[in-house]
Amino acid sequence: MDTQKKILIADDETINLDFFEVMLSKLGFVVEKCDDGGEVIDKVKKFLPDLIILDNIMPGMTGREITKHLKSDPNLKNISIIMLSALDDVKDKVAGFEAGVDDYITKPFNFTEVLARINAVLRNRALFDQIKMREARLVLAEELNKDLKENLSVFIDGIDDLDKAMKIICENAATNNANQETLNNLVKPVSDKILAVRKHIAALDARIEKTINEWDNLKKDEIGLSVLESHIRKFLHQEADH
Repeated sequence: MDTQKKILIADDETINLDFFEVMLSKLGFVVEKCDDGGEVIDKVKKFLPDLIILDNIMPGMTGREITKHLKSDPNLKNISIIMLSALDDVKDKVAGFEAGVDDYITKPFNFTEVLARINAVLRNRALFDQIKMREARLVLAEELNKDLKENLSVFIDGIDDLDKAMKIICENAATNNANQETLNNLVKPVSDKILAVRKHIAALDARIEKTINEWDNLKKDEIGLSVLESHIRKFLHQEADH
């Protein structure tokens, strides 16, 4: 367990606030409390928790309304939310998941179960963060590959110009009766180097082209992060209904 994880408890029942604060603090979490729905958003912006344990029915603003607001904010949408509610109806659970909560626990709750769900939600969020980082790295690598491809084209043009210049030098030298052996001694190493560079460029170009084609093929079967998260939420929602 990461002892630095921050949890915000939002509940209008003092007994729940105090209980969670004591128990979670003992387990190493950094805990903040809020007992009014209308103050939760500001509290979240200041505290920036990793997870919110959010009561659904509170004065000022309901847990569902708070969830929708947070999920619509690009800076706050990735904060995990576990909703607590005395409402055990399937429709209420579905509404909670559709609003964007990561898990839904009905009252009265068992703390052992709540703790297990907290750890599961935090692990899922860590997994999503890792996938997101890997996705970002792949995008950067793909952009680098395309830049290399474009720069290779420019480099090849430069080699072509150098090749043409070498031919002009040879033609002018022949016209002016320059010493052919001396000229060959000067030109041949450069020509050989140009040929070697061309071979390396061709090999690199082929490798880049192969990589780009492989990425394009992978993208055909790729599941976007948002879709993956949606599938997991749907699975959790189905599990909660049973």
